[in-house]
Amino acid sequence: MRLQQSMGALADRRFAWYFTARTVSTAGSVMVPVALAFAVLHIDRSAGALAQVLGVRTLTMVVFLLVGGVVADRFSRIVVLQVSHVLTCLTQALAAYLIISGDATLTQLTAIEGVNGAVSAFTMPAMMGVVPLVVDRGRLQQANALLSFSRSGLAIIGPAVAGLLVVGVGPGWALAVDALTYAVAIVCLTRVGLPRRSQEAGAPRHSMVRELREGWSEFTRREWLWVVVLAFGLTNAIHTGVIGVLGPLVATSAPSIGEAGWGLVLSAEAVGTVLMTLVMLRLRLRHPLRAGMLAICVLAVPMVLLGVAPAIVPVAVGFFLAGAAVEVFGVGWNTALHEHVPVSVLSRVSSYDALGSFVAMPIGTFLYGWLAVSVDVETLMLVSAGVYVLVSLSALLSRSVRELGRSSEDPASTGAAVSEPSRS
Repeated sequence: MRLQQSMGALADRRFAWYFTARTVSTAGSVMVPVALAFAVLHIDRSAGALAQVLGVRTLTMVVFLLVGGVVADRFSRIVVLQVSHVLTCLTQALAAYLIISGDATLTQLTAIEGVNGAVSAFTMPAMMGVVPLVVDRGRLQQANALLSFSRSGLAIIGPAVAGLLVVGVGPGWALAVDALTYAVAIVCLTRVGLPRRSQEAGAPRHSMVRELREGWSEFTRREWLWVVVLAFGLTNAIHTGVIGVLGPLVATSAPSIGEAGWGLVLSAEAVGTVLMTLVMLRLRLRHPLRAGMLAICVLAVPMVLLGVAPAIVPVAVGFFLAGAAVEVFGVGWNTALHEHVPVSVLSRVSSYDALGSFVAMPIGTFLYGWLAVSVDVETLMLVSAGVYVLVSLSALLSRSVRELGRSSEDPASTGAAVSEPSRS
């Protein structure tokens, strides 16, 4: 496939504007994990403080996810995204002001990130539901790869720039940039035209409880979906604890990494993702979930290296490989959802997906914050890596996961799932 053909999804004006909005907002967001982590550590240099802020953000997101899915299926997904972006812009601007002025406290940052977590519970289901409406079905994998390419390309320089900003002028400026990018993205979203809600859903509106039940029914009737989500509920808890909590702590303690080095390490992960995206633009995954679950085991590599070789070069190599693996799974998973789940319930199904995948993350965050002061860090990372691989591979015991193929029929037009393999 020629490069021009690989970029063909951008020929659709609706997808082009949506792609632009996502790219602009991502440009600021990729700096936030580094900036926020070290903003917290500047206030309270402990794993517990960082776990508190990150844990509360994830907890509020989990609490509101199901409501966010219903809202995104019930109302215009573009309007939902615009309102969410306005709130994110305001909260990030407030956090930036408090940090830059030197008045930020741990309680304030925890509260602000709690609000951001709740807002993201509406943003994620809406984003998942937009893509099948703004691009031709035959270009879904291509569109997902392009969105990932944009996100990952920016993530190459974002964490590194954030690390330099933290060292040079402080973490607040990275959050200020993030607020500005959301303001620009709001404008771009006004140019995305979606079908009217009657065209999109084709069914009368019911109560929120009934719509939640419908989403749950669609979620549970697909074995491949709930098996993978169950596995990720456990692995995400491990990954959040090891990379989100222990990672910055190890980085600040390792002379060869430091704050700026941690940003470079995260950028190396993005490089791996970008290079793999170029492959995914041209390669059609015949069994997207089989490839994805095998690839995701590679995320254990940086966990091992942080434990046994906390130096910038080996850790960066580990993150590079992990980034490539994440891309294989991410494109495969999003394409499977877009091809096998009806558009009318896609946001609700994706909210159950996100809830199951993220529900254990606050537990993992708080747990690793406590384990960091109770268990040897090297041992903790090695054990975590081993469990991560075992859980990931266990999903492949399901025939439905192993054999899920590509769909040639549009579930948006049929109103039902298609081309699912028989279940074990």
